[in-house]
Amino acid sequence: MTTIAVTAASGQLGRAIVRALTARAGAGTVIGLARTPEKAGDLGGEVRKGDYGDRAGLERSLHGVDVVLLVSGMDEPGKRIGQHRNVIEAAKTAGVRKIVYTSVQGPDEGSSFSAVVKSNRQTEQDVRESGLDWVIGRNGIYIEPDIDYIETYKVSGEIANCAGDGKCGYTTRDELAYAYAQMLGSDAHNGHTYNLHGQSLNQAELAECFNQAFGTSLVYRPMSVEEYKQDRIAELGEFIGTVITGIYSGIRDGAFDNPSNYADAAGRPHQTWEDYFSAIRAGAKA
Repeated sequence: MTTIAVTAASGQLGRAIVRALTARAGAGTVIGLARTPEKAGDLGGEVRKGDYGDRAGLERSLHGVDVVLLVSGMDEPGKRIGQHRNVIEAAKTAGVRKIVYTSVQGPDEGSSFSAVVKSNRQTEQDVRESGLDWVIGRNGIYIEPDIDYIETYKVSGEIANCAGDGKCGYTTRDELAYAYAQMLGSDAHNGHTYNLHGQSLNQAELAECFNQAFGTSLVYRPMSVEEYKQDRIAELGEFIGTVITGIYSGIRDGAFDNPSNYADAAGRPHQTWEDYFSAIRAGAKA
């Protein structure tokens, strides 16, 4: 029976993947790893301590594990490469045979998100050169943060950012979780790198999806990169505000409008946005 460990199990994506694995027939034993295991106690299964900064502790927690999912860390780019290497090296020492990495799509150059993308590309290289079996998923942009922002959008009557007419390959955590459960559970995916997202949308199309789901009348207002950067920094702080600006300027430049390999990874198509927003509309009316 295969034993699979999921890092960052207390986070939103990690939780979703643990649950998708648990629901997958024949998934074997699923272990969550979390820096603070108590925060993942509600997952119901075994949770071990897993701090990206503690390689020795990771080795102990990965003992007896066959496959590990490395969820990309949230620290600044200069730190996350070493943190990810701790997981990779600990996995090798502990006898893990396969590692699956949640990477990102985005611009390698030219935006304030590029440093994050480059750090992920370095980890991709480290994973490929680890000597372990591997699979890499390059996640599209989560759509949930926009959903969570709906009340602000309602007040302003608009979606305003610097993405312009650029299209973005959006996805959801639940759709990603389903795909990663298949990638973790089947060796048929070994040696593959997958772009994981649904149908690409531009911001005007996204606004229309919101209008249909929430009964709003939102419009899209394009902003300059500098104007949007100052707006985001004022609300979110220097680091996060700059990163978010880099994401939207990357959308503007086409860095997130890529061919999707979701169906190859998941064994089924990505959920359509019509179905996703129809479910939201039905919930809002309930």
